[in-house]
Amino acid sequence: MTSVTDPPNALTPFPFPDHTQLPESDGTFVFAERAGGKNWQEHPQSILLTDSITPILKQLNPEGEYCIGQDLGIYWRLTDPLEKGAEAPDWFYVPNVPFLLNGQTRRSYVLWREFIAPLIVLEFVSGDGSEERDQTPLKGKFWIYEQVIRPPFYGIYEASKANLEVYHLIEGRYQILSANERGHYPIVALGVELGLWLGVYQNVELPWLRWWDLQGNLLLNGDERAEQESQRAEQERERADRLAAQLRSLGIEPET
Repeated sequence: MTSVTDPPNALTPFPFPDHTQLPESDGTFVFAERAGGKNWQEHPQSILLTDSITPILKQLNPEGEYCIGQDLGIYWRLTDPLEKGAEAPDWFYVPNVPFLLNGQTRRSYVLWREFIAPLIVLEFVSGDGSEERDQTPLKGKFWIYEQVIRPPFYGIYEASKANLEVYHLIEGRYQILSANERGHYPIVALGVELGLWLGVYQNVELPWLRWWDLQGNLLLNGDERAEQESQRAEQERERADRLAAQLRSLGIEPET
């Protein structure tokens, strides 16, 4: 039988385990697998989200005080076995927390040690979506996010259906958001929009989950930024060559 111990409040002494004492494996939360399993696309999708938003997060957190979790367990209660008291979102972001804890990489995110909820949690559907929408008290993923972990934004992404739902926590309940005129969902606290982008990433064409700024400009990943810089440099070389040709037509050597 599962036993549950309520997390302490901020004034309670801590007999409760920290991230070094709770189950994990090689930085990957090993108890996230449920009915429906995972799929190959989830890892590159997480990398794409993190890579493209990192410059924004560094601006918002100049001291580097933030955490991104990718299949990292969020512990919200004590149970037996321990892993039953955690959810492992496919991607989440927490502001105002140190990246390292006592010099160690986080093995999990422990609410009764941190007290700061993620700002946004994203789930990538690999089954029929029922798990991500389950509102069963104390068990359903939707219920746990809404009633316990309480990130202000919760996104459910279904690549196979080219579908994205984004919920906003309003007065303690999730309200589904309507997309803006670009088909995106503004996350104003981050200064970004979230939406679907049909394109090729890692040699696969999919409706990938991506970020835009609030003006509708796509946030580029590292490869795209490098390609953009290469194109800019090539354009500068072409402009210089044209200018040199014009000078020579006037009998002026550009070198002099």
